[in-house]
Amino acid sequence: MKNTNKMISMALCLGLLTTGAVGTLTGCAGNSNTRSTGQYIDDKTLGRQVSSALSNNAEYKFDQVNVDVYRGTCQLSGFVDTRAQKDKAEDLAKGVQGVSAVDNNITVRAAGNQP
Repeated sequence: MKNTNKMISMALCLGLLTTGAVGTLTGCAGNSNTRSTGQYIDDKTLGRQVSSALSNNAEYKFDQVNVDVYRGTCQLSGFVDTRAQKDKAEDLAKGVQGVSAVDNNITVRAAGNQP
């Protein structure tokens, strides 16, 4: 009887440990609708690299362009003064290693809407 109780206790402990380990390991994994922790960190890093490439451009500073990255796809939004600036921002973003695609949603201001 003592051995049976001991085996049941050990089985319960093993079951709880296994459940906890599986929950911990899969809690950081992404699926088709979410990012894993690693993907989130990679996207944040890419976003900083794209923002840096835009702000370090000698011709344009792109101070009113926002950068968001989700699973390697870079979305650009905000405002620029010319179509050439919009195109240049997209080219700079595409040039950053790790960016898989660019959605260029930058708006070109009308001539009378300049700040």
